[in-house]
Amino acid sequence: MALAEFERFSYWYPGGGAAALREVRLSLGEGLTLVSGPSGGGKSTLLRAFNGLVPHHHGGRVAGHARIAGLDLLTTTTSRLARSVGFVFQNPEAQFVHAVVEHDVAFGLENTGMPRSRMLAGVEEAMAAVGVLGLRHRLIATLSGGERQRVALAGAIALRPAIVVLDEPTSQLDEEGARALVAACMRLRDAGTAVVVGEHRLDLFLPLAGRFLSVDEGQVAEGLDSPPPEVPVRLAHSPGAVAWRLAAVSAGPAGPVFEGLTLEGRSGEVVAVTGRNGSGKTTLLRLLAGLLQPLAGIVERPSGRTAYLPQDPAALLHQPSVLREVELTLRRTGGRDDAAALLEEMGLAALAGRYPRDLSGGERQRAAIAAVIAGPPQLALLDEPTRGMDGAARRRLIAAVDRLAAGGAAVVLATHDEPLATAVADRVVNLDLVPVPG
Repeated sequence: MALAEFERFSYWYPGGGAAALREVRLSLGEGLTLVSGPSGGGKSTLLRAFNGLVPHHHGGRVAGHARIAGLDLLTTTTSRLARSVGFVFQNPEAQFVHAVVEHDVAFGLENTGMPRSRMLAGVEEAMAAVGVLGLRHRLIATLSGGERQRVALAGAIALRPAIVVLDEPTSQLDEEGARALVAACMRLRDAGTAVVVGEHRLDLFLPLAGRFLSVDEGQVAEGLDSPPPEVPVRLAHSPGAVAWRLAAVSAGPAGPVFEGLTLEGRSGEVVAVTGRNGSGKTTLLRLLAGLLQPLAGIVERPSGRTAYLPQDPAALLHQPSVLREVELTLRRTGGRDDAAALLEEMGLAALAGRYPRDLSGGERQRAAIAAVIAGPPQLALLDEPTRGMDGAARRRLIAAVDRLAAGGAAVVLATHDEPLATAVADRVVNLDLVPVPG
């Protein structure tokens, strides 16, 4: 039985010239379907059509027909579709409603009027399936990006939907977290749930998938878009004087996640910060950005501009176009960079006039990076910068980071992306080796 059917389905975003999806003919049943494709090729648009965000939330124009879990996509509300289709966004922050983990996971069940005893059992089952039972009483604001991703998945599967759709679910996960998520998807698949995963990181899902799709220029085809593996190229930099320093620092948003950390970085040096989810990578970057005060110890940073890319790029993007985002940074900093050249560097020249929030996840990430590094800064802090990026975009990022370091900026990357760290970092700091409380 087909759980999702698209018949000559095309979609245009509001004001868009070319169709984001073109003449899609697709029928999906149970099992796990892996969807790949270049950033901006239409992968996320296709995934959002499963739960009605395309077209009901985004607006725009549609041609053709689609039925999802037996429901007509064009005449069924997103609230009704949400009961049959669980969805996990690239940015899980976009779907949280409550401040506490277990309350947020329970939100969908509460809306169905489920008896409390059954609801509590369903919440516990969903959290256990993705390995977040230990976080049930935590504030979502205190979670790492990877922990938030798994909490979002727990909320999506608590309703036991017929279809679960995940958009770049492993982009912020460490190896342990990614494998826990894949195991959860495998259990869903084996229980008869249709699982649709859009990914650039394909290796973990390949053994589980029964079907492979690629989306490029709005067209959906059978088979994966799998370019040859990249061989990281080590870039050499020439570090100068000490630019930032942590001395015996203890820090964390809700009590210390690390204690007694002493670390420094130099101008013209790229430092990659690695470690499991929850080890303190984001905490370290927020300390250096001045957004979090240490519980103990001293934090020193350069006197010039500090640029910070958070895990959610949408938090930075508020202007009516990508070009205006970069121009705003240049006006505020007095930078003399060429805005058009920065967009070209990040592969965004053709998107200069687009509204940033209508872009794909990978395109939004590049737009935020272009806006952040304009100036340029003395200290650049990039939290999971390859999130949602395909291979071509990652190469552009590496070139941009290399340019910053060559110009004397101190760069700190928080990342799970080992090839990125290998290619661009002068040093790698693993926070799993830092003393923790208790």
